[in-house]
Amino acid sequence: MRILGLDPGLRRTGWGVLRIEGSRLVHVGHGVVTVGEAGTLAERLARLHVALADLLSEHRPDEAAVETTFVNANPTSTLKLGMARGVVMLAPALAGVKVAEYAPNLIKKSVVGSGHADKTQIQMMVRVLLPTAGATAADAADALAVAICHAHHRTSPGRASLGRAPEMARPA
Repeated sequence: MRILGLDPGLRRTGWGVLRIEGSRLVHVGHGVVTVGEAGTLAERLARLHVALADLLSEHRPDEAAVETTFVNANPTSTLKLGMARGVVMLAPALAGVKVAEYAPNLIKKSVVGSGHADKTQIQMMVRVLLPTAGATAADAADALAVAICHAHHRTSPGRASLGRAPEMARPA
């Protein structure tokens, strides 16, 4: 079983891949998709989608997990983050990969033991839980934390539902 964890962002989207072997979690890979600020919003979202499609093709996860969006004080930033999150959820769904969603507090509690942990605590615990991952950027550590959370909760009755994209006709 391979799990792709995703931490959505318009400029930087963290990703992390784990493999479940019995009761062990094994680090497969991680990184950050950097889209930057150049180009229109549509062009940036398209670059994000292409990069995620490439990741999905390379790592072939069985399931994906995405952090839910929190609302911040700036409505424009929240809207743009929501659009990026839509692309982050759409890419695996189009590839036929089940997608689950988890709240930031549940992710933090699953990895650190506290729903109010900060980024440095998450990075430290990811290093402890996945020693072969080595040092990770904050966005990649967050994505690995999402994958760890999913590994722990994927069979729980209270988890966010996993859903596949319906078969869609592709334009010719």
